[in-house]
Amino acid sequence: MKAEIVSVGTELLLGDVVNTDTTIVAKALAEIGVSMQYACTVGDNPQRLEQVLRDSLSRCDLVITTGGLGPTEDDLTKETIARVAGKTLVEDKQSLQRIVDYFKGRTCSENQYKQAMLPQGCYVLPNDEGTAPGCVCQTPEGKQIAMLPGPPAELRPMLENYLIPYLRGDDKTVILSRNIHVFGKGEGTVAQEIASFVNGENPTVATYAKEGEMYIRVTARAHTKEAAEALCAPVVKALCGIVGDYVYTTEYDSLAETVLHLLMDQGKTISTAESCTGGLIAKRITDLPGSSAVFEMGAVTYSNRIKTLLVDVPEDLLRQHGAVSEEVAAAMAQGVQKRSGSTLGVGVTGIAGPGGGSEEKPVGLVYVALSDGKETWVKGLKPSPVPRKRSFYRNRAASAALDMARRYLTGLPIV
Repeated sequence: MKAEIVSVGTELLLGDVVNTDTTIVAKALAEIGVSMQYACTVGDNPQRLEQVLRDSLSRCDLVITTGGLGPTEDDLTKETIARVAGKTLVEDKQSLQRIVDYFKGRTCSENQYKQAMLPQGCYVLPNDEGTAPGCVCQTPEGKQIAMLPGPPAELRPMLENYLIPYLRGDDKTVILSRNIHVFGKGEGTVAQEIASFVNGENPTVATYAKEGEMYIRVTARAHTKEAAEALCAPVVKALCGIVGDYVYTTEYDSLAETVLHLLMDQGKTISTAESCTGGLIAKRITDLPGSSAVFEMGAVTYSNRIKTLLVDVPEDLLRQHGAVSEEVAAAMAQGVQKRSGSTLGVGVTGIAGPGGGSEEKPVGLVYVALSDGKETWVKGLKPSPVPRKRSFYRNRAASAALDMARRYLTGLPIV
């Protein structure tokens, strides 16, 4: 089945609201094997929406709209879809009763009741979190249009609890995905390395980019979860063998979670001294449940004075090499490890920009260090060849530090 998502709302075109609906719907469609071909956004204009819908139906089997189902005058998605599908709007008694119950004891305007008017013969999608029901209606050509509300808090449960089961119908096929998370290699490089797997049909293999890293998704279809897992397992193993130790997990969702569990399993602890990352490494770890068992100390040592005061970086070292240097990063890692008594100490110093760089030390130059009290490793991160935002360099440095810890804890080469 080929599908298209049409997001409705002038506020989306103006940039007043970030369109997260497309991401939510696209992920859900992918998990049940629906092929999403297109996605577009159109304002609250019935003529333009009608044209978009007709174009979408000319090339897809299923069109899913988000937004425009509310009680206000500009909520015209339902009326436009009914016209395109050749349906009249009729009152759905169950939807009307839900609205009555929702406003029980409060004033309810006539506009609220119009939400219960739905295309004749449609399959109703109840709204458990709001008043506007969704629905699925068929066109004369046998194609389908599904309507979902715009607010994600209403869209997500309607999608997961009603639309996805409807689309799956009597198909008892289990669809299972396994993600292979990779740090240190770009999507393009990995895609070339695993090219022979990408054209497979069951399981399918696809690469996806994330900021500073990427992942490979392996998806299989079978009649049971166990059978789907059996299809995925050998492919996941083969892909991990190709990508090598750049794979940081097939079990968890992030580098921080991977490091957290490694530390917990080994009974070890970690502390951080951060300059340009401003506590980002500490935040990533402490965002996770159970982090108090492994995270002992986080120091944001921005100034030279505080680097000396809190983590014992020698003043002469700062004068000789400057704050952004391999030597200072190492001293920060050593100092915080010694001060905290943690198994591992992390030190990060660099220039995140946009100002502060020089010809000798440009924006984007970062040094990340790891120390276990006996040995210290330092990794230099060079500036990107294309202009990058401050957040890019901070996130890259935090991920590099976590990956160094991951490599230490798994006995892999660190630098």
